[in-house]
Amino acid sequence: MEYVSIDLWAANLEPVVQDLQTWLAGLEARVVQTAARGGHMLVLPEFACAQWLSFAPADLPLGNTMGWLFECGEIALDAIAAMSAHYGVSILAGTIPFAAGVQDGIQTYLNRAWLLTPDGMRHSQDKLSLTPLEAQGAGGITVHGDAINVIDWNGLRVAMIICLDSEFTHLWSRLGELNLDLIIIPAKTDMITGYNRVFSCARTRAIELQTVVCVLGAVGVPFGQPMIDTGVGGASVFLPCDVGVSLDGIHAIIAPQTTAMMTDHVVIAADIPVGACRRLRNGHAEAEVCPASWDAEHLIVNDATLS
Repeated sequence: MEYVSIDLWAANLEPVVQDLQTWLAGLEARVVQTAARGGHMLVLPEFACAQWLSFAPADLPLGNTMGWLFECGEIALDAIAAMSAHYGVSILAGTIPFAAGVQDGIQTYLNRAWLLTPDGMRHSQDKLSLTPLEAQGAGGITVHGDAINVIDWNGLRVAMIICLDSEFTHLWSRLGELNLDLIIIPAKTDMITGYNRVFSCARTRAIELQTVVCVLGAVGVPFGQPMIDTGVGGASVFLPCDVGVSLDGIHAIIAPQTTAMMTDHVVIAADIPVGACRRLRNGHAEAEVCPASWDAEHLIVNDATLS
């Protein structure tokens, strides 16, 4: 595949949704739009499923939140898979808690991203590092994943990296060895600082790995107060910054969307040049620099404080 077209939905989590079927109908409307534009994929942000909490039982204990979202997710994923097959559009359904093992008699959950494709495949990726809120067990015990999954999608090598994971250099040094055509980062950042970390790292990784990096985040939180909440979302597609691909490394972008804006944007990223990036990365086109191929293992560290 030479070009790919992807819709990135920076979903607003603030509006109340009546029930799961209403939420799924809203998603289907977005999928129809993506299909009509000839898009190959629609991407939702991390914890897009948090909007389901607007129809959760009033007496749901806080500690059972993850379990309830997991149960809803099992129903939703079947419906989303049917949408993908019907409309011929791959759907990255953000992240949904997924039941993992039992520890000390308590059920634990992974923060798992799902990519559902028209051929019926379900690809997943677990978040590899936990935020302080996740580590504290808010809503249930969350555990981290332990594997990087490379996906074959339309002949492209694809990986999903979730929010905080985008910030860790050692992880990306491993990804740089995998000849990836497309990396997608579903995120949810609660402040502008988190947004800037995740999106800035995404742009840097596109340059470093000479590949396409798509990143998007949700706007707001369920039951929020838009005028005072700090949640920030957005969507961007970054490319290698090279004269053979892009002069600024930006293929599509919107400014950070604050909760007060009450926005619910879909960024249409058409004709992303994955083929040109692949040729650049693999030495089949002249590149100005090849940062990912540089190895620092031979360097000696001179540090007088260590002597």
